[in-house]
Amino acid sequence: MSKVIISCAVTGAIHTPSMSDYLPITPAEIAEQAIAAAEAGAAILHLHARDPNDGRPTPDPAVFMQFLPVIKQSTNAVINITTGGGLGMTVDERLAAPLQASPEMCSLNMGSMNFNISGSAARISKFKYDWEKPYLEGTTDFIFRNTFKDIEQIVEKLGKGHGTRFEFECYDIGHLYNLAHMLDRKVVEGPLFVQSIFGILGGLGAEYRNLLFMRETADRLFGKDYVWSVLAAGRHQMPFTTMAGILGGNVRVGLEDSLWISKGKQAKSNAEQVAKIKRILEDLSLEIATPDEARQMLALKGGDRVKF
Repeated sequence: MSKVIISCAVTGAIHTPSMSDYLPITPAEIAEQAIAAAEAGAAILHLHARDPNDGRPTPDPAVFMQFLPVIKQSTNAVINITTGGGLGMTVDERLAAPLQASPEMCSLNMGSMNFNISGSAARISKFKYDWEKPYLEGTTDFIFRNTFKDIEQIVEKLGKGHGTRFEFECYDIGHLYNLAHMLDRKVVEGPLFVQSIFGILGGLGAEYRNLLFMRETADRLFGKDYVWSVLAAGRHQMPFTTMAGILGGNVRVGLEDSLWISKGKQAKSNAEQVAKIKRILEDLSLEIATPDEARQMLALKGGDRVKF
């Protein structure tokens, strides 16, 4: 078994400020928590940006550029910028920051899907900002768009244009076949970094048999030319990442994916989640990959070739 890559998704575009006082919002908070997560053991930092005034997701490259250089100057971690953006953003908006920053890695969602997080609104008694409730409730009629044309456009502009490689986010079995289609047509090339995602309403449910089926399917489709990783939403985060480690996979944690550290207890930082999964993996006699080891495993271009 190779060493385990820990990714940390620092803030995302799903959770809103009213859900947790610990969710990083401002560029300074995002930088601080990202750096701490790297120090705790994360080799890859998956990053979104938020409007510092009210915490809503933003695609504005100027906001990204307030924290990307700070993180790069303070840590050797691989910086991975979203191309998923936030709900309702166009593909051009989602690409604006990555095209300016030219990062080593970006996320890339492998299919369009229903993406329903409306249930979160009912659990909040008082919202901090007016945008939050309609943002969440509106997802009953939301399709997260990632067509074949969109995927090819992102690979062409970022992959071929900037040497950026991808965290291929797969929310369902069909997304693995979409990725295999792109591999067969030589739109993408190995080694593929395949992120299997569980527990989002509209995607594959958080059941262990689904995790095993995802792994078995990826093995059949990609053979040995891929690196497998797992994330799961909410309370499923730690059990599923632990199982991924046992099965020889890599893991992703972070406040984008879950606001919790244990039952009924919110995580106070991204670093707290990273430290917990690192401890679990090491207790299983697994070794944790450094950023440079992750770069080698994923064939990344190196931090000296980014534009921030």
